[in-house]
Amino acid sequence: MKTVRKIIEINEELCNGCGQCVPDCAEGSLKIIDGKAKLVADKFCDGLGACLGSCPTGALQIVEREAEEFDEKAVEEYLEAEKKNAAAPVMDCGCASSHIQTLKPLSPCQQANKPISHQPAGAEAASLLGHWPIQIRLVPPQAPFLQNADLLVAADCTAVAARGFQEKYLGGKAVLMGCPKFDDAESYVKRFADIISTCRLKSLTVLIMEVPCCSAMNSIIRKARDIAGVDLPVEQITISVRGEELARTRW
Repeated sequence: MKTVRKIIEINEELCNGCGQCVPDCAEGSLKIIDGKAKLVADKFCDGLGACLGSCPTGALQIVEREAEEFDEKAVEEYLEAEKKNAAAPVMDCGCASSHIQTLKPLSPCQQANKPISHQPAGAEAASLLGHWPIQIRLVPPQAPFLQNADLLVAADCTAVAARGFQEKYLGGKAVLMGCPKFDDAESYVKRFADIISTCRLKSLTVLIMEVPCCSAMNSIIRKARDIAGVDLPVEQITISVRGEELARTRW
C-alpha cells in the first residue's frame, strides 16, 4: 500500500557513482547501477537518512512523497538473497569486483591491528594502487578518483613485463588498464573521450609494449582526445618484452 512518507531521493546530476552511500544503508536499498546510485525499491528505504552524511556531492536528500510503506520483512528477505548472490557473483560489470573504491593508505594504528595472517613477510612495501577497479571497461567517467588526476593508461602486459611497475610508473597516478588488441576499441574511444572532456586531467601517460598490436592504444587515446576537443599533452612510454624502457615521446 502506498502512503505519503519520508524517503530518499537521488539527484543523478550530482551523483558521481562513488558508492560511499551504499554501505551506510543497513537495509541495502541503495546500489550503484550504470555509474549512479539508485534506490532498489521504495519498500526497502526506511527514510531515516543514515546514508546522507557519506555523500561527498550532496546528491542525496530526504523528501516526502507517495511511496510504498517500509517493509522490514521484505528487507530481511532481500538482504538474505543478496548474501546468497554475493557467494556466487556474476562477472558482468555489476559484480562486487567492479564497485568503485578509493583505497586510502592504512594508518599506523590500522597497520598495527591487522591480523598476523595478513601481515606481509619481511619488509614488503604497501601497494601504491589508490583505487579500484582498474579495468577500463569497469570505470565510469564519473569515478571520483579520475577528477583532476594524473592518469596512467597501461596496456595489460606492461604490469607483468616492467619490473617495479608500481614504483616506476604508478606512484601518484590513477590507472586504467586494458588490451587494445582484444578489447572493444570503439567503446574505449568513447570512454576516454568522456573522461578527457569532463575530468580535467592534469596529465595523461600511455604505457605500452613494443609489440605492434599495442600501438593501437595510442590511436584510441588520440581519437578520444580529438573527440573531446581538449588540448591535453600525452606522454607515451614504450617498454620491451623484457621490461626495458625503450622510448618516451610526447604528443
